[in-house]
Amino acid sequence: MSVEAAVFIDLPSFADARGALSFAEGNRHIPFAIQRVYYLYDVVPGQRRGAHAHHALHQVLIALAGSFTVSLDDGTTSVDRELTSPGRVLYLPPLVWHELRDFSPGAVCLALASAPFDETDYLRDYTAFLEAVRMTPR
Repeated sequence: MSVEAAVFIDLPSFADARGALSFAEGNRHIPFAIQRVYYLYDVVPGQRRGAHAHHALHQVLIALAGSFTVSLDDGTTSVDRELTSPGRVLYLPPLVWHELRDFSPGAVCLALASAPFDETDYLRDYTAFLEAVRMTPR
């Protein structure tokens, strides 16, 4: 995959005098069936999260509160994407290295994943990631 496949998705959102509401449905607004949900919060200032890729897992990241930056790398191209609103989410395809950083105070990152946790799907070593990218037909 390439970083170009990591795209923003604008979720349906409604706002009135009482506040705002956004929602997402798997295989409708989210491009896969949601099999796992996890979230990051209380991230210590200056710390980074992620720093890995997946062989097969698809994910969507949502800034439920605050903001953070996602650095994306496909082995050739690197880009940064800032998440600042729960209505605009970021789809991450497999084989894209990602690292989350610059968490604002009180930031909460919700992740929707296409499969249950499987350690064998993780590429935690950047050199191994580059080899997997090289071996995967584009």
